[in-house]
Amino acid sequence: MDTPAHILEKLAATSQGPGVYLMKNEAGNILYVGKAANLKRRVSSYFARPANRDPKTDVLVSKIAIFETILTATAHEALVLESNLIKRHKPRYNVVLKDGKLYPSLRIDQNQPYPCLEIVRKVKKDGARYFGPFTSAGAARETLKIIHKTFRIRRCKKPELPRRTRPCINFQMGNCLGPCCLLVDPDQYQEMIQEAILFLKGKTPSLLKKYQEKMLLASEGEEFERAAEFRDKMFAIKKTVERQVAVTTDFEDRDVAALVARPAGCMVTMLHVRGGFLVGSRNYPFLEAVSQDRNLLQDFLLQVYEKDAFVPPEILVSEPLEDAAFVEDRLGDARGGRVRILVPQRGEKVRLTDMARQNAVDALERRLSGEEYQKEALAKVGRRLRLTGPPGRLECFDVSHTQGSQTVASQVVFSDGAPDKDSYRRYKVRDVMSGDDYGAMRHVLARRFDPEKEAEPLPDLLLVDGGRGQLSMAVQVLAELGLIEKVPCAGIAKKEEEKGEAEDKIYLPGQANPVMFGKDRDALVFLSRVRDEAHRFAISLHRIQRGRTVRRSVLDDVPGVGEKRKKALLRRFKSVKRLRDASEEELAAVPGMNHTVAKKIREALEKKNREPGKNQAPDSE
Repeated sequence: MDTPAHILEKLAATSQGPGVYLMKNEAGNILYVGKAANLKRRVSSYFARPANRDPKTDVLVSKIAIFETILTATAHEALVLESNLIKRHKPRYNVVLKDGKLYPSLRIDQNQPYPCLEIVRKVKKDGARYFGPFTSAGAARETLKIIHKTFRIRRCKKPELPRRTRPCINFQMGNCLGPCCLLVDPDQYQEMIQEAILFLKGKTPSLLKKYQEKMLLASEGEEFERAAEFRDKMFAIKKTVERQVAVTTDFEDRDVAALVARPAGCMVTMLHVRGGFLVGSRNYPFLEAVSQDRNLLQDFLLQVYEKDAFVPPEILVSEPLEDAAFVEDRLGDARGGRVRILVPQRGEKVRLTDMARQNAVDALERRLSGEEYQKEALAKVGRRLRLTGPPGRLECFDVSHTQGSQTVASQVVFSDGAPDKDSYRRYKVRDVMSGDDYGAMRHVLARRFDPEKEAEPLPDLLLVDGGRGQLSMAVQVLAELGLIEKVPCAGIAKKEEEKGEAEDKIYLPGQANPVMFGKDRDALVFLSRVRDEAHRFAISLHRIQRGRTVRRSVLDDVPGVGEKRKKALLRRFKSVKRLRDASEEELAAVPGMNHTVAKKIREALEKKNREPGKNQAPDSE
């Protein structure tokens, strides 16, 4: 396809100086941001169409309606401006780290007299220290468990110590010093915190040496119980270290980043080495990014360390960066010290980059094979449901209630076969007759497609959980809003095992019998997975709503029970069921309670229990 005349005119007027260019589509949305030492030469290369160009670049160019350029004084300034524009606009074809999955880290605020460790997903600039990120929440919890057992740090998560009259069970088990109610020397506690920090930083050799010296001093002073404590700590730390893989002999901290690029996508794998031990790895897929290898890896490093709390003094990369000095300066500012970026040529560091590269190859192959399977399933859905093509945006709705009351609904969205959780929605259904599932579905769909609200993209397929009845409601709503020709819809009904049905059933408008999938059963499995996700999302809100209502009906209507007493009761009994089973004496024993109020609560609970329908099944579809 020939380059449009207005593009050629703009190219002719483009400066040959350094700067940044922005590629935009017809709607004015920024598709790609790039930098160049010679803007005219770089932008012209996009429209030259060489035979060996990356296919993703051809896709990008086909969507470009116009481009803009911003001149800078130097190429270095262009690099800074490009980085800032990518962070601000998050263009589709640039390397952009998604915030959908935030890896867990351990946080500790040393400004507190008795700080504690907690697992967090978001790193803030609040003066606290963060350790991680960990590859999974399970790994973070396991590390926290070892620290609590070894260093006896308090487990209370609140910044201020809770006021307790006696220590909790962690003190009784020897896993906490109990500063909540016992006199604990702050200096002694801070020393334990420093030891835990050494452990988290991977400085286990230094920590083991310190404990060995303390153990010998304690034994020489005939403090054998204290010496045994240090011995047990040494054994616990050694056992933990034995599980880790030693990959370097210098016991230094470093990260390793390797890039693997294929026509269908790219993958960056990072290995985290702390104290010479491999403590974790993470994979970052970029399936739409348009960039040369060194540009992609450079853009990745500039973004990834904005989200991570710890910047190591050395980063090994598999490819040379376009401007390594610039990246070292930016990361050095974040670290507060020098950062070196190296492309190793020999020795154990080369083995590390090879390891990271092989992991990236394996991860990319798994991802692409999964993407292909997903694309095939979507194509089969499109064929079996007689759509114009695979459903790029699929929306599924489900309604949940308790015996006709507290009705809620969910909307889940799948984009290109993957859950788009930012687009999930929950609805509280009101002004609908109790137990009217059809009316509830009609109510929710009318709100979703309300023309007076800010328009969301129309789905390529609307899926409602239920049989022909729910589907007819969807058809009526779409017809009333003039969308029946624009939004294909279907209903999914659960299999009835008592009738010998082996699969869920998919219904289409105007068709009495369910769709037969035959050999395309993976398409039916995919639609069932979407329905299950909608059901899970609806039930989660429903249980929250039900819990709030139950708690209010039990406690808030009792005279003399305010917010403090309600919290104390729920803190003591943990659940409404246990509260209902409690005797008047047990209620009166709760701090802040007395026998008069306990008697009123007991009478209110017995009255509730006598009401009809209280012991029926809690959930209904």
